Amino acid sequence: MSTSTPIHVAIIMDGNRRWARKHKLALLLGHRQAAYETIEPLVDRFIEREVLYVTLWAFSTENWQRSKEEVEGLLNLFRETLSKNFEKLHKKGVRLKTIGDIEKFPKDIYQKLINGVEQTKNNEKITVILGLNYGGRDEIIRAVNQHLLNRPLTTDNRPLNAEDIINALDTSGIPDPDLIIRTGGEKRLSGFLLWQSEYSELYFTDVLFPDFSPEELDHALADYASRKRRFGK
Repeated sequence: MSTSTPIHVAIIMDGNRRWARKHKLALLLGHRQAAYETIEPLVDRFIEREVLYVTLWAFSTENWQRSKEEVEGLLNLFRETLSKNFEKLHKKGVRLKTIGDIEKFPKDIYQKLINGVEQTKNNEKITVILGLNYGGRDEIIRAVNQHLLNRPLTTDNRPLNAEDIINALDTSGIPDPDLIIRTGGEKRLSGFLLWQSEYSELYFTDVLFPDFSPEELDHALADYASRKRRFGK
């Protein structure tokens, strides 16, 4: 793998609903297009480009605030696609992981996620991490609470340090993203990987996620390769 190739790429998959409106379709069909037509070709290209970790933000902690109809539609889409897509990715040698508080999902969806992670845990081609019921502030709060809960009763009262937080984050054991891509034209992170994005390179594109093709990914990777990373030095 070239040093100009990121080890970990994360994507804020924005623009599904606007894609549906653009094509005069029901909003859920934008999410369906992304799930069925966009993600798998991108994973294939990531494998070709020897990217080792990919994080896809699929559902945020704020998405529960959308209309009941849209939330129920998304949950049903998860039910419909998780098993099918997981099986395809498993055959490609993909290891699946999740970040976010997935226990908040209905039990059947939660179990599908747990089963997919378990089924693919020994795969080594690439690791695909799904951000589900994920929010950066929520993750940090859960990490701090988890650390405090796990402290031995005999511990001293030393302050928390960075290593304590890192070890308690959902991404423990996963390298921080080298590149974060946001599709859909917005130029903000919206709380995505707040801790982990400290030195991530950012790439924003107006392309709506359902139209974010492997060729568009190549443009983002070429832009990344042209940058000189200093990490504050």
